Formats: sequence, C-alpha cells, structure tokens
Amino acid sequence: MELILFAIQHDWMVLMPIVLCSVLTAAVAWDRLVYYNKNKRDVVQFIHRLQRELQRSNLENAQVLSAQVGGVIGEVSEEGLRVLQEQHGDFERSYDITVALAGRKLEKRLSVLGTIATICPYLGLFGTVIRILLTFGELSKAGSATGAPQIMFGIGSALIATAFGLGVAIAAVALNNWFQTIVNRYEDDFQLLKLLFLSFADEQSPATGGGYARSM
Repeated sequence: MELILFAIQHDWMVLMPIVLCSVLTAAVAWDRLVYYNKNKRDVVQFIHRLQRELQRSNLENAQVLSAQVGGVIGEVSEEGLRVLQEQHGDFERSYDITVALAGRKLEKRLSVLGTIATICPYLGLFGTVIRILLTFGELSKAGSATGAPQIMFGIGSALIATAFGLGVAIAAVALNNWFQTIVNRYEDDFQLLKLLFLSFADEQSPATGGGYARSM
C-alpha cells in the first residue's frame, strides 16, 4: 500500500495516461454493453416466423414482423425486404451494403479498446523507466548513505506503473475479444437472413414460375 501511495504522490504525471486509458476502457465497455443489450433479440424465433411469412409469399407481413422485432436485426431485415421488392435483380450487392453499414454500428468504438490494449503496456513500461532513472539519480546524490531498503523501495514503486499498465491492457483485450464475439454473432445472423432472402428470391424467380403476393 505504501508503494502505491508513493507512486501516486511522486509519479502521477506518468500514471495519468494510464488512468485516462482505464477511464476510456470503462466508458467504451459501458457504451457497448448498453447498445448490445438494447439490440438483443431472439433471432432464432424471429427467423422461424419470418421464414413462415416468406413461404406464404407475404412480404407485407414480413416487413411488419421485422418492424416489430426492431433493433439492428429488424432494421437489416426491413431493408433486405425492401431491396428484395424494389431491386430484385441486384439484391445481394445492396444487402451486403446494408450489412456493412450495420456492422459499422456494431463495431463503433471497439478500435479504442484495441488501441488501449496495445499502448498501455508501453505506457506502464515508460513510467517504470522514468521512476528507475529518478531513483538512480537520488541514489547518486545520496551516495553510500543510502541503504538497500531504500533502493528496493524505489525499484518496487517503479514497477507499479508496469503493473497498472498491464492490468488495463488485459482488461481492454478481454473486453475487445468479448465484444468482437458479439459482433461476429450478429454477422452470422445477417448471413442467415441473407440465405433466407436468397432462397425466397430463387423460389419467386420467373424460371420457377413464382411471384410475390402482397397479402394473404
């Protein structure tokens, strides 16, 4: 505890960037958690219901269902259905643009976590080097009067910055990996919707003699 207090009192300037990184990590984590929870949906049930509407060739009910589900999944589904009706021949390209735009929303600010995970260990190492240099400077001025305990205390306080930097970096890496897993899951859901829409488009193509129905 004494080492931590000493580091805060004497090395606060080199610790401030790491503190700022820790605050940014917490802020981004909270922002993403709120966003992902707000957009969380029962995708399996939604796709089953959507598939039933498409099997009936009822695009209007499918759009209403997508609007009711809401969230990023509902938005992508609504846009996909609109493109399916208006740009049937160029559906795949237009849908991929929609998915890319949704992916940007899902990945927003995650690059901050990646950057923090990269630079925080270096910031901690920089703080450690600075404290060691200052400790050696104090030792050279004190001469032989300074004993081993004082030397060990100075080196110990120097390692506080490294430990702090590594701690923040580990937290940023863990959060970034977790959020990337969530983003990948959403992307898989978008691909399921794409396969469902393409399957419907193939069934309704002129070669199969199908056609769109607006209502039951």
